[in-house]
Amino acid sequence: MELGNIKTVNIVEQMTGAYLDYSMSVIVSRALPDVRDGLKPVHRRILYAMEQMGLQSNKAYRKCAGTVGEVLKSYHPHGDASVYDSLVRMAQPWSMRYPLILGQGNFGSQDDDPPAAMRYTESKMATITDELLRDIDKDTVDFVPNYDNHTTEPSVLPARLPNLLLNGTTGIAVGMATNIPPHNLNEVCDAIVFLIDNPEATTEDLSRIVRGPDFPTGGIIQGREGIRNTYANGRGRIIIRARTHIEENERGRASIITTELPYQVNKADLVKKIAELARDKKLDGISEVRDESDRDGMRMVVELKRDANPRSILNSLFKYTAMQSSFNTNMLALVDSQPQTLTLKKFLYHYIIHQEQIITRRTQFELNKAEARKHILEGLKIALDNLDAVINTIRGSRRDTAGLVEELQQAFGFSAEQARAVLDMRLASLAALQRQKIEDELKDVLQHIDYYHMLLSDINEIRKIIKNDLRELQEKYGDARRSEIEAAEIGSFKDEDLIPNEEVVVTLTEKGYIKRLPSATYRAQRRGGRGVTGMGTREDDIVRHLLVPHTHDSLLFFTDRGRVFQLRVYELPDTSRTARGEHLINLIAIEQRERVTAIVYVPKGQPHEYLVVATKKGEVKKTTMSEFEVVRRSGLIAMNLEEDDELIGAKLVQANDDVLLITSQGQAIRFGVDQLRSASRTSGGVRGIRLADNDTVVSLNTVFPDGELLVVTEHGYGKRTPISEYPSHNRGGSGVLTSRVTEKTGNVAAARLVTEQDNDIMLISASGVVIRTDLSLVRQAGRATQGVTLMNLAEDDTVVSVAVANGKQTRDDESEVAVEGITDDEGSEVAVEGITDDEGSEVAVEGITETVSEETDAPEPEDENA
Repeated sequence: MELGNIKTVNIVEQMTGAYLDYSMSVIVSRALPDVRDGLKPVHRRILYAMEQMGLQSNKAYRKCAGTVGEVLKSYHPHGDASVYDSLVRMAQPWSMRYPLILGQGNFGSQDDDPPAAMRYTESKMATITDELLRDIDKDTVDFVPNYDNHTTEPSVLPARLPNLLLNGTTGIAVGMATNIPPHNLNEVCDAIVFLIDNPEATTEDLSRIVRGPDFPTGGIIQGREGIRNTYANGRGRIIIRARTHIEENERGRASIITTELPYQVNKADLVKKIAELARDKKLDGISEVRDESDRDGMRMVVELKRDANPRSILNSLFKYTAMQSSFNTNMLALVDSQPQTLTLKKFLYHYIIHQEQIITRRTQFELNKAEARKHILEGLKIALDNLDAVINTIRGSRRDTAGLVEELQQAFGFSAEQARAVLDMRLASLAALQRQKIEDELKDVLQHIDYYHMLLSDINEIRKIIKNDLRELQEKYGDARRSEIEAAEIGSFKDEDLIPNEEVVVTLTEKGYIKRLPSATYRAQRRGGRGVTGMGTREDDIVRHLLVPHTHDSLLFFTDRGRVFQLRVYELPDTSRTARGEHLINLIAIEQRERVTAIVYVPKGQPHEYLVVATKKGEVKKTTMSEFEVVRRSGLIAMNLEEDDELIGAKLVQANDDVLLITSQGQAIRFGVDQLRSASRTSGGVRGIRLADNDTVVSLNTVFPDGELLVVTEHGYGKRTPISEYPSHNRGGSGVLTSRVTEKTGNVAAARLVTEQDNDIMLISASGVVIRTDLSLVRQAGRATQGVTLMNLAEDDTVVSVAVANGKQTRDDESEVAVEGITDDEGSEVAVEGITDDEGSEVAVEGITETVSEETDAPEPEDENA
């Protein structure tokens, strides 16, 4: 029903049609670039307006306000902010890989500072922009009416430059978006030439030439997976890291220096984010963040604390800040006014097709121009042959110009164009015409015409011109890559990437409380010292295990019931020196009455063939390490034990190693691992040593050829004995004497194999006191001796565990060291006074004497197995 000018329409159909019209307008006329010149309409209009205003690269700068006004007046009926923002971005070297506009004045910064108002800034086209507009006046592209039909504008630019891949673009349309990364000109030009010569080339072939995006801000691209997906499918995720290095100042403090950031990262926001993380203690080890960037380049400094690990903090910065960012590519562009997701090959193909059309149209334009000139030259040649008659005809004519043209046509056979050309020339020029000059120009024009006909008839010749143009672009504008591509694929960070791989001390109590501390917490002392409190324990709890692994190592926990559990060292609680730690039951699924009797740490990256376990009653078993690669949280069976037996030790071994069992009564037996058959986890063991009444196995060790056996008794006595004094026997024997056990020394508490690479040893007592001392201070002695005092124990306290620390600890030169009241091996008085531990607590050691009189030359007992 119609009522005058009012129409009744269906609201659904009307809204659907209006929304689709709006969507297509945004897609085609605003948000997406044309695949041919890589420009959105606003960018194309800005550049064309500047060309029309004479703002070429070799001309003077003009106010940006004038350019914006011209664009709004003639081509772009939108707000001035959108035009100026687009103009500014084309002038920013951190936004465009190859800036298309040269700016003079404040055009913003990488800190996202806004540019100055357009009335203050000036601009003109960059030299490389001439390549986008070259030959635009030679009918190379179609012109369409502007918004008010008062003038015309190009629908696309000739774009000799492959701009879309070189500078990329970002845009959000209705229901779709584009995000094309920038690339290096040399690589793109080489790939186009290769595709012209090899039309059947695959995307994989081309991606060997175009190695990946090349961002204006540089950075380091992590891996090639995202690049492959982008080029093959049009979509991918490219991970970019900041370029950094570590510097150390004269005070020994390290700083992380950043010289390149990922593309589109705001430096000021990044500095603020890092400072917030450091302030909130989410990133430990950072003392200061500052921006030292200047006109010579970027320099962001993250200054670290003295004890910080630079690599760990750098990994944390990559994980928690924009120093590692992802660029999600979406290679969407307009092809014949239709949005399409394109592969790398299609991008290059459309450039070639566009250039073929541009060169064809340009050639046709030049041909038409040459044909017209040929026609004029032929007319001038006729006029030269009849020069006097032509002059007389012109002089004698009484008619106007139109009539004179007709007279010349009738008299000499000129065409209208030829007659007008003769009339337009000055008489003096006509009289001075020279036949040779006309004939030479005509000959030259005829050669050009033949060349143009040849080009139009042979597509291969046109492609040769494209290749020559690309080589010329490379010579004029080509440069080196800015973005490095790392071969290693870096994805999400693992926990260990954020934790320094440092030496730590792990302690576990009888009640199951476990913790870790940096090994530097325990400063080295002379042997015979009292040590420092390593763990606060309850009256009914004692420390049972002490070991010195690194934070990236794995720990295997073996229980008295023959089960095994696994944890990474960095998963253990990192607490203060005097704290008890966390109960192991919160970390692994150990049962209430189950005790951990052995802990093995598996060094990262050091493979081992077998694991040997031993029991209190002297049984041993060998199992391949492959059976312990995956240990579930609920644990695995490591050994089937006999009744009343307990698992007491476990060691990583190779097939040709020897192992050594040591008992509490000072017996030891050495035998080869090859004497043990490889058994499954769930099987039982075989006899390793024959025990006397009331004797038990306390230690299992792997033998090193040049090692020494460090034996420590419950009352703090110890010694080193060369492993060569322990002959190899068949398993199952009674062994040989390794330490003279007396009431004064107490039973053997622990034994460890040490080498010359080991620096310090750490002893821990049942009450939680830890002492760290230089291994070289422990005297070397024979098997039948009882050793010297290693640790001065309080009454009713006993040594329960020994560990070897490989990291040499230096003493604090500023600590006051006095010698008073302690006698050394020769009876001289030695004292240690005023030594402080890492937390500032004074550790006094005085009135302690070493016991050396028991180190006798008593004859060794005969070997019971000899």
